[in-house]
This record gives sequence, structure tokens and C-alpha cells, in this order.
Amino acid sequence: MINLDTERLLIRNFQSNDWKDLHDYLSIEEVLKYEPGNVCDEVECKQMALERSQNDIFMAVVLRETHNMVGHIYFNQIKPDEFLTWGLGYIFNPKYYGNGYATEASRRVLQYGFEVLKAHRVIAMCNPENHSSWRLLERLPMRREGHHMKKAFFYRDNEGQPVWHDAYQYAILAEEWVSE
Repeated sequence: MINLDTERLLIRNFQSNDWKDLHDYLSIEEVLKYEPGNVCDEVECKQMALERSQNDIFMAVVLRETHNMVGHIYFNQIKPDEFLTWGLGYIFNPKYYGNGYATEASRRVLQYGFEVLKAHRVIAMCNPENHSSWRLLERLPMRREGHHMKKAFFYRDNEGQPVWHDAYQYAILAEEWVSE
């Protein structure tokens, strides 16, 4: 059971009733521009919230004062387990952009990863066109380790051909982590 907190946020396991807040931002095409998949309807968000409530991989980020979910964080160990490496990802509701919530929540999850899970390394990937995302990673402070050309695709064009995208890879090691 995950229960992390910051001055303004609670970071916890998903609950099935988080579907409304999840739908509030996963129903916006622009939010998913750099993510696999398409906008989600209410039924899909109900199923997604239920599935995510069954494990610790996705965490809901909730405002401490209002209990509104403002986004979520993905944090999962990468195989092989003995390498002690975790992957970090996040999606936040644009209604709450510009308040530092994604940075605050991600920093707290990194602290949990290094201090509780004893991670050796945490990595994150983002599209180079997603300036907000890579700036956030640099604020954490993660280091850009690579620029992968045409690494993957999430969509196909009208002729069925993959629409490849590049990816930046960021990382931080346990010895580089300084808890604030």
C-alpha cells in the first residue's frame, strides 16, 4: 500500500472511484499527444481505475486540501530485478499545470524509490517535442543520457505506416540523489 505525502499532495494507490478525475484529463486529446492510446471514455476510465487499484505501479496524485486527483505517476521496477532500476512516468490534468504538482509528486516518488525501495537507478523517457516533460525531469534533477532516434511508435498514418518518434532518456543514480 502506497501512502506518500508532501506539503500539498497525497500520493497513494488508485481507488476505483478515481475514475471521474482520471476521465477529466484522459478524455483530452492534447494530454495524450505523447502517450500511447487514445482518449478514454467513462467506461474505459472506470475499468482503468479499477485495474490500477489492484497494484502499486500507478499512483494517484491528490490535492491534500480538496482530495481532487490532479494526475498520476507510473513507477515500476524494470527487469532484471537485481539491477534495482525503476522507470518513472507521469500524466497530469492540464487544469493544474503551472503549480509544480508534477515536480513535487515526482520528487517524492524518487525519494521513496531511493530511500525505501533502495533503487540503484531510476530512468524516464520522453518525446523531445514534449518540452514540459523534459524540463520537469531536469528539475528533479535527472540527467539526459541519450537521444534515441525513431525509438518507437504509438500510431500509424492513413496508409498504415508507423509514425516513429524520438525519445530522450533521463536517469538518476542513488548516489546522485539528494533529498530536499
